[in-house]
Amino acid sequence: MSSNINLTKPSGPEPSADASGQPPAPTGRPVTVRRRGSGELAIVICSHIVLIFWALIVILPLVWTFFSSSRSTSEIFKGPWEMPHDFWGNLTSNFSSAWNDSGLGRDLLNTVIVVTIALVLVMALGSMCAYSLSRFPFRGSRFIYYLILAGNTFPIFLAIVPLFFVLKNIGLLNTFPGLILTYVAFAFPFTVFFLYPFFRALPAEIMEAAELDGAGDWRTFIQVMLPMAKPGIAAVAIFNFLGLWNQFLLPVALNTNEKNYVLSQGMYNFVSSAGYEVNYGAMFAGVVITVVPVLIAYILFQRQLQGSLSQGTMK
Repeated sequence: MSSNINLTKPSGPEPSADASGQPPAPTGRPVTVRRRGSGELAIVICSHIVLIFWALIVILPLVWTFFSSSRSTSEIFKGPWEMPHDFWGNLTSNFSSAWNDSGLGRDLLNTVIVVTIALVLVMALGSMCAYSLSRFPFRGSRFIYYLILAGNTFPIFLAIVPLFFVLKNIGLLNTFPGLILTYVAFAFPFTVFFLYPFFRALPAEIMEAAELDGAGDWRTFIQVMLPMAKPGIAAVAIFNFLGLWNQFLLPVALNTNEKNYVLSQGMYNFVSSAGYEVNYGAMFAGVVITVVPVLIAYILFQRQLQGSLSQGTMK
């Protein structure tokens, strides 16, 4: 049995030899294979071990909290990982008790309203202030910038008493507008401090090109410069959201009307009013209700954090 093997050379001109009789070096970019050294490999392994350990520290308490919300109080005290006898029954009962009996459903709605309005206001005002101070310097602009930064060093508990009387005198004590204005005032300095370097680092040529195309100051800010600073805006929005959502001292001192309670007050009232008969399953269900919106907000905003100034400029 025979087989034909094609040994013909491929068509095309043959490479010409140089003066030494050696064929020329192959053209094109050489491919280099980079091997990890032992030290670099050890650093990679250690970093992965640390990240896995840190992930377990963060994830396990969340898993245990949700798991505890499906158990009764007696099952919780039997052991930290005691399996519930009626998973869905305990889960629905605990969440129903936390949502309806303790009023966390109303408190969640109040928190969403207050935090959303305050976040929109502080992001709008803070971005405009940071943009104007960074791109349009004037006499005294540095003093105003440092004066705003001084607000970050002012402790909240020192302002509780003056704020109480100010809001009382203007008729905004125990109201949503008073709490919203207080939230905006305390989140404003950090927002300006965070966004100022983002707007300052934006290329001036792009702003000049927008002005040559006939765009005014407002249009340049909204349609050109603001999208370029999207990573910074997303980051400071997440920080402000977390700070406002978890705020406890300001609502307790300035909002004593039970109908206007936010989640932090609702959780505190839920535990303190129970006395010696605390429904720990419902309490863990309330913690889950408090944490879930924060996780959803982070998941929605995390893609906005993946980017850089150059990517925003190319758009």
